[in-house]
Amino acid sequence: MLSIIIPTLNEEKYLPKLLDCIKKQDFKDYEIIVADAGSCDKTVEIAKEYGCNVVKGGLLPAGRNRGAEAAKGDIFLFLDADVVLSSSEFLSNAMKEFSEKSLGSAGFWLSPIEGKKVDKIALSVWDILAEITQNFLPHAAAAILAKKSVHDEIGGFDEKIVFVEDHPYVREAGKIARFGFIKKYPVLVSVRRYEKDGRLKTYFKYVLAGLYMLFIGPIRSDIFKYKFGHYDTKK
Repeated sequence: MLSIIIPTLNEEKYLPKLLDCIKKQDFKDYEIIVADAGSCDKTVEIAKEYGCNVVKGGLLPAGRNRGAEAAKGDIFLFLDADVVLSSSEFLSNAMKEFSEKSLGSAGFWLSPIEGKKVDKIALSVWDILAEITQNFLPHAAAAILAKKSVHDEIGGFDEKIVFVEDHPYVREAGKIARFGFIKKYPVLVSVRRYEKDGRLKTYFKYVLAGLYMLFIGPIRSDIFKYKFGHYDTKK
């Protein structure tokens, strides 16, 4: 069984879109676990209406780990709450490719749900760089597929990391099992952070974060001032 794990904080606007996509999948052997970090909107109510198992979460690494602890499946799919699956065959294809390629963990190519042309270009550049470096410096964001056995062996997500916890996770996973990309159907991601925080500022922050991880290591201090769930849910 596939366990889909979604960390949330005030996601009443975006979560239903993702859950609708999941419900429309032709692959049905899954459970959905929402790890909520104390939402004050209707996030938890919505999750329960969709039949999700709701557990107490926290910041992204903790939320993903709490979701994994409650999971019953032998494969985990960690999804950000503001993504959309690009096809009704997304899950069935992901599971097929994951098995055929004998992967222990996997990332997905990304494309914006909406936004400007520059967002498409930026994510295309990310896709290309992630593809080139996958065998020696794995990258993954917004969606990660991993075997439970791999997740358990590396101790899950490092909860001391405060920013870009995805990359250290797949790099550790890649040390004990093969990492690769599921490419047929991309994950569609929101550009709300770019719009709220500023595109150039956000792009530059992620580039600096990448360099920091490359030369120093995982980001365990608040040097990049990352905020989780700081969006106006009424917009």
